[in-house]
Amino acid sequence: MSPSTSPTAAHAMLAGVHIVSLALNLPGPAALMRLRSLGARCTKVEAPAPAGAATSDPMAVYEARAYAEMHEGVEVVQADLKSPQGQQRLHALLAQADVLLTSFRPAALARLGLDAAALQARHPRLNVVQIVGALGQGGDGSDRANEAGHDLTYQAEAGLVPGMEMPASLLADMAGALLTSEAVLACLLARERSGAGCVREVALLDGARWLAIPRRWGLTQPTAILGGQHAGYRIYPCLDGRVAVAALEPHFALRLWQQVLIDAGALGDAAQAEAAPDMLADDTRAAIARFVAGRSCAQLEALAARHDVPLYPMPDAP
Repeated sequence: MSPSTSPTAAHAMLAGVHIVSLALNLPGPAALMRLRSLGARCTKVEAPAPAGAATSDPMAVYEARAYAEMHEGVEVVQADLKSPQGQQRLHALLAQADVLLTSFRPAALARLGLDAAALQARHPRLNVVQIVGALGQGGDGSDRANEAGHDLTYQAEAGLVPGMEMPASLLADMAGALLTSEAVLACLLARERSGAGCVREVALLDGARWLAIPRRWGLTQPTAILGGQHAGYRIYPCLDGRVAVAALEPHFALRLWQQVLIDAGALGDAAQAEAAPDMLADDTRAAIARFVAGRSCAQLEALAARHDVPLYPMPDAP
């Protein structure tokens, strides 16, 4: 079991909790990986695998490594939920489970007789956490839980896709996984108080919108301090790659600026050495850019360690 999923005694806070999941692809299995790391016993129910395949989860086709890591320590069983035998096997698991995770659209769950009302009628103490794309956010009060969508569309709607480049990560899915873990914990706590299971819906769009809040506030717009306007909080090209400079606080900015002045032979008396630079000025950005451009990633990393300046070098691939 990898360090990211292996629960230690200090972190096994969900020891004794049994979670059953029907969720495929990324958000549900990522949440299950997170919950497993907290000590929960996790069981994944998958449809029977196609001929020649080990699993029916599409993630195993997209990226087998990701599937393997998310399911490490998880018991995977196969059951055809469209058959009486498959339904019987699932309900036998649910009779002993604390939580059920789902990621099918509500309409599909209803066709299988696995809507939340039916599940809780049969298993009153079962907590049900349903991962959906969006909920009641169409502007007209409509329920959007059955709409088609994926991480990219949710990020786009949340304002996290400002240009033509693809997002660097699957932010909506991973934020949804964290919200799902949070919902499981909330349900378990609520059941401790009431004795009855509860139902929570987690919308991936909500996860994307939560991550987009700083952008909505304007903090990461191109003209904002955290969007590149601050000369000490930018990405600069260097001799053999790029460097992410995060000298945002005045003391960090001053240390970086002192090195720029020394390099330019412009550091004069002690008063000048302690003078705070104007980190919003074009001239300051240009001076730092020249300083960084003349150094390698290794040199900049050494400088950062020596002078306590927050930066991270990103060398070009060989």
